[in-house]
Amino acid sequence: MGKALIIGAGGVASVCIHKCCQNSDVFEEICIASRTKSKCDALKAKLDGGKTKISTAQVNADNVDELIALINEFKPDVVINLALPYQDLTIMDACLATKVNYVDTANYEPFDTAKFEYKWQWAYRERFEKAGITALLGSGFDPGVTGVFSAYAMKHEFDEINYIDILDCNAGDHGYPFATNFNPEINIREVSAKGSYIEDGKWIETEPMEIKRVYNFPEVGEKDMYLLHHEELESLALNIKGIKRIRFFMTFGQSYLTHLKCLENVGMTSIEPIDFEGHKIVPLQFLKAVLPDPASLGPRTKGKTNIGCIFIGKKDGKDKTYYLYNVCDHEECYKEVGSQAVSYTTGVPAMIGAAMLLTGKWNKPGVHNIEEFDPDPFMDALNKFGLPWKESYNPDLVE
Repeated sequence: MGKALIIGAGGVASVCIHKCCQNSDVFEEICIASRTKSKCDALKAKLDGGKTKISTAQVNADNVDELIALINEFKPDVVINLALPYQDLTIMDACLATKVNYVDTANYEPFDTAKFEYKWQWAYRERFEKAGITALLGSGFDPGVTGVFSAYAMKHEFDEINYIDILDCNAGDHGYPFATNFNPEINIREVSAKGSYIEDGKWIETEPMEIKRVYNFPEVGEKDMYLLHHEELESLALNIKGIKRIRFFMTFGQSYLTHLKCLENVGMTSIEPIDFEGHKIVPLQFLKAVLPDPASLGPRTKGKTNIGCIFIGKKDGKDKTYYLYNVCDHEECYKEVGSQAVSYTTGVPAMIGAAMLLTGKWNKPGVHNIEEFDPDPFMDALNKFGLPWKESYNPDLVE
């Protein structure tokens, strides 16, 4: 069917590569590229020998010319960006120059400010359209599956959706006093930023962790969750009909929050460079080097994740509620692909999004968020590739 260039070799990339190999009818050939080629080679060694042909390459994703050279050499049909959000634009530039489809899992962030918004990537719309190629933004879980869930609810369950609450619960325990389940730099920037939600077309800002709710998650139980800003709110507010309010909540244990507060208080989460023994260092980057690598948490993590969306809206003039969610088991993920569930829930949808483009099931030149496409083939693929979804017509609501 086609060739995919996968940029990145961390936990999410590892899952995505495993899944591409499981879907070898679509992914005939992949090239794994990263700054550290040895990581790519280790993944190739683990998965070589199946039907999917695997090669590796060294590339600096900050360098557009290097990316263009690699794309011209490998000639992929799609580039799957699983590098850092800071590198989205350089990779998009390289895809534009070579007229190749683009997929990512998180929106662009400027290096020097924790700003989570789509304006930089949406600015590429016309150029991608003219080039006749598709950029599929946010093909992870949240953003990603949450957008597909929203499109599915809109298509099959509602005439209009007025309220969406996205709930992200990780009830996994890795045994460390403090560690992050994905890139510490991105995770801590996200959690320490101000919260916000959309109501009546306006952003309403909150202090970090100001709004807390307790929710009883199916198959997991009661957990504390906090309102955060999250990028998919911005696109869903535009693309889903009838929206009055969208919120995003994520669960955190008390130990995590206490550690984070201490680190924040002593300046370790700052992204402002400081002088240290004649060198400029960014405290948050130094902290990342000290903390456990998220990719190493797989063998230690037990428990489940539950991520989903609660929808409130109208069907045939009547009020209706609907809850779509996925429950994922950390230990099952580790048995299957050697990673914990947080990487798994992002890596599987990254593969599926790329497969939608490679098979032509999704084909719309321009820059598009995931909820702008037909959700049905993606929903089928979730069931097939390890993220089966469940639904409820009478969920507990978040006040």
